[in-house]
Amino acid sequence: MTTARVLFVCLGNICRSPLAEAAFRRAAEEAGIEVHVDSAGTADYHVGQPPDPRSVAEARRQGIAIDHYRGRQLVEEDFRRFDFILGMDRSNMANIARRDPGDGTARVAMLLDLVPGQEGREVGDPYYGGADGFRQTWSEVEAGAKALVAVLIDRND
Repeated sequence: MTTARVLFVCLGNICRSPLAEAAFRRAAEEAGIEVHVDSAGTADYHVGQPPDPRSVAEARRQGIAIDHYRGRQLVEEDFRRFDFILGMDRSNMANIARRDPGDGTARVAMLLDLVPGQEGREVGDPYYGGADGFRQTWSEVEAGAKALVAVLIDRND
């Protein structure tokens, strides 16, 4: 099986996409799949900064450390470097499309489009809420991560 290269994208790369990255790392490891995974934001608000403390706390609650992650912005090279670029909501998808150089090989989709029965559903942005929103985000990105693992396993069977 070839190494899957996956990039998760939200607006600022401090809430949803770092949690998606963490959830996918764990799901891939549990499935024995070799992956290269990263996360990015479409905006440059938080470049070089750690994830939101509430994301760090939720990941820690799940037994995963993400405090070493650092925000970065989506760049044109990402479209050629990754197999999948997965956005969290329609606004992210529009921003991703604006950055697409047109010569990339990445499959671009909304994360929950991979989850049967969740197609078209967005991963809600928990930024303006409390811990409950981050728990909900974890639940959504974990479902997406597991669905992506299933896609990768099917692709290589």
